[in-house]
Amino acid sequence: MKNKLYDNADSFAMSFDEEWENINCDDLRLKIDKVLEILSDHPFLISNPENAKKMAEFRIFSLKKFQ
Repeated sequence: MKNKLYDNADSFAMSFDEEWENINCDDLRLKIDKVLEILSDHPFLISNPENAKKMAEFRIFSLKKFQ
């Protein structure tokens, strides 16, 4: 997925999930920040950083996607 990044939420979510699995950190908020740092060049994060962070938090805290 890294070679095809689009300025939309779906592309960001797929990239976020991919990177999330690669980070070893017990503090979920810190882990979100680390993933966002890694994805700092993602078009959706660049064009819409507030919504990208909200989406990341929603995936982790509301959907409990990785628990």
